[in-house]
Amino acid sequence: MTSYKCGDIVLTKVIFSEGEGVKKRPALVVSSDRYHKNRQEIIIAAITSNIYRSLTGDTRINQWEEAGLRFPSVVTGIFQTIKKDMIDKKLGTLGEEDFRKVKGNLKQALGIY
Repeated sequence: MTSYKCGDIVLTKVIFSEGEGVKKRPALVVSSDRYHKNRQEIIIAAITSNIYRSLTGDTRINQWEEAGLRFPSVVTGIFQTIKKDMIDKKLGTLGEEDFRKVKGNLKQALGIY
């Protein structure tokens, strides 16, 4: 099984909010190597191409092409715990500056300071 690291951009299967059907979407791995050890799950933050979205926890990705994304994108404050086998593939890795901003915004969303 492929190993994923915090900061990786992955293509994953997500369940429709209505609970029926599955679609593939990019997501950011936000769980740590320590969390991944001895677990089958991984924690992700959803990524959207709706770049006009600006809610608490959201971060626009400046270096989206370098991160392996096809469109300008936003990492959202929407989290999901999924099985690692729901990940189709790694698309890339978030750049250092973008990742620094994402971590700060996600901490705000979670109330972790």
